[in-house]
Amino acid sequence: MQQTKRTWFLKGMKDGIPICLGYFAVALTLGITARRAGFTAIQAALVSLTNHASAGEYIGFTLIAAGATYMELCIMEGVANARYLLMSCALSQKLSSTTSIIHRLLMGFFVTDEIFGVSIAVPGKLNPFYTYGVISVASPGWVAGTFLGVILGNVLPLRAVSALNVGIYGMFIAIFIPPAKKSKVIGVLVAISFIGSYICSNIPFLAQISSGIRIILLTVVISLAAAILFPIQEEEPSSTQTSDPQPVPDISPAEKSLCHSDQ
Repeated sequence: MQQTKRTWFLKGMKDGIPICLGYFAVALTLGITARRAGFTAIQAALVSLTNHASAGEYIGFTLIAAGATYMELCIMEGVANARYLLMSCALSQKLSSTTSIIHRLLMGFFVTDEIFGVSIAVPGKLNPFYTYGVISVASPGWVAGTFLGVILGNVLPLRAVSALNVGIYGMFIAIFIPPAKKSKVIGVLVAISFIGSYICSNIPFLAQISSGIRIILLTVVISLAAAILFPIQEEEPSSTQTSDPQPVPDISPAEKSLCHSDQ
């Protein structure tokens, strides 16, 4: 069992490397925003360490710089981060019923768009140590990027730093393209979500709603329609099985030798 946890953790670390790189690039611009709001490098890094919310942190730093009240800050943060409630609910369905509350709380604290994306794509039940592996690599990239962004805020041109944000879009594409190739339904739903997002951002009434609320509405409507029209049949457990199987991910020979050496 110990080897299985270690294997999942190593697999998560491997999948967390591209997320770390994307986080680092985006967090540089976040650090510049924090510097303009009057935060020091240490203070901004602590905010990223305790929040892990890109849009939420941007909004928070912007409101603080504008002198907003605590009430305004709380309301805007709630709206911007409300989508994480949906992600947490979906992710909880991937966990075994025997997963402890401690594991659930730790995973919920680090839920982000990217960590959710790779975790939900794991076949079968999700082992918490896979997500921990992703977090152990991705989270330091986010915190370090914010820290250096504050320091380099007056050194690098803003356009050069903003150009690094392109990497985050490539990371999102890498998350949903493989499942879309395997399932035509997923591919169609992805296309519908793109079209729906574009339409909602251009309709005068819906365009006035915050992007976070629009994402929640689109997610609920599209996922509900998909669940009704294309329900996923749960596999019947075999008579010889007493618990949910935990598939072990493929690992490289180097990772296998590391597992054996640690034993």
